[in-house]
Amino acid sequence: WVLLMAASSTEISKWLTLSITLAFATISTSAAAISVYFWSKRRSTTDSKDRIIKELQKSLKESMAKCAAERQGRIRAQQDLRKAMLQPKTDNLEISYPMAPIATIRSCFSTRNGTPRQPLIVPLARARLMFDTARVPPASLEGLEEYSHCWIIYVFHLNTDLDKLWKDPSRSKLKAKVRVPRMKGEKMGLFATRSPHRPCPIGLTVAKVESVEGTSILLSGVDLVDGTPVLDIKPYLPYCDSIKGALVPDWVKVDNLLAVASVDFSEDFFASLSSIWPAMDKKSLYTSAEEFQRLIKEVLLWDIRSVSQRSQDEQGPSEVSSNDDETRIYHLNLEGLDVTYTITSNANVLVQNVTHSPNTNLPP
Repeated sequence: WVLLMAASSTEISKWLTLSITLAFATISTSAAAISVYFWSKRRSTTDSKDRIIKELQKSLKESMAKCAAERQGRIRAQQDLRKAMLQPKTDNLEISYPMAPIATIRSCFSTRNGTPRQPLIVPLARARLMFDTARVPPASLEGLEEYSHCWIIYVFHLNTDLDKLWKDPSRSKLKAKVRVPRMKGEKMGLFATRSPHRPCPIGLTVAKVESVEGTSILLSGVDLVDGTPVLDIKPYLPYCDSIKGALVPDWVKVDNLLAVASVDFSEDFFASLSSIWPAMDKKSLYTSAEEFQRLIKEVLLWDIRSVSQRSQDEQGPSEVSSNDDETRIYHLNLEGLDVTYTITSNANVLVQNVTHSPNTNLPP
């Protein structure tokens, strides 16, 4: 029995050892299987990421190639356009650039007569630049109020020879030389002057920016007549627009040739102006009749007569004033008001009267 028990104990021990060994083998096999699974999963994830990256790189490369091709196409088109525009004209075809005004000037100067010949010489001369909202969004004016002055590119729309623009150049008869007021009517080459009568009647002026209000700009120091079409405006930059040491001919330096000796008003002038001012008050660019009178004086401090008018005065007057002094009566139209004045041979101006002009509407 003892031997039997010892044998049984030995068998049991062997079976336990075998069972434990099998258990560890099973666990090891499972661990190995799990390890293989996770490695396979990780490999699969890595392969997927690599595939996605390669696809993105391929897509990016194709997009960059497409953009480069489009850019090359645009460059070629622009080069072809410039080449075509630079070619000599054939079949009487002319190259034109379609441009339309982006704004209109509402000026204190109702007519060409009296409008200053140069900008800023009449500081009180005001105008409102009204933008076409269909062409110019209000946001395009943001930041302009930070500048003190701006350039204005415009059209000389009241030129009497605009019909020449539609004629063949050989028949347009544009003048190569023009009479210069500062030279007492002597002629100078067109491009040595600022005459409005030019092959392309485009003007350039500078004005003070008083304020930016919505889609309009209030300007001062203008030399623009009411209704002037505006093509563009640009901010004035002192560091590059003001040229130190710039040279001009001697005849340009003669300022006193167009300056008058004095400007006086008749005794009843201000009473006449005050009587009609209530109708102007809300529509005028000026706050009072006194300020408007100062504008008149600033304008007439310069001889606004044309060369032909001054030469006619030297030959003899056509109208005689009430004081029997042989002087011609002239008219200045400001904001629809007709201002009459005389000027003596000694360049003394006397402003006589002011009335509503029958041919000019009040400013809008």
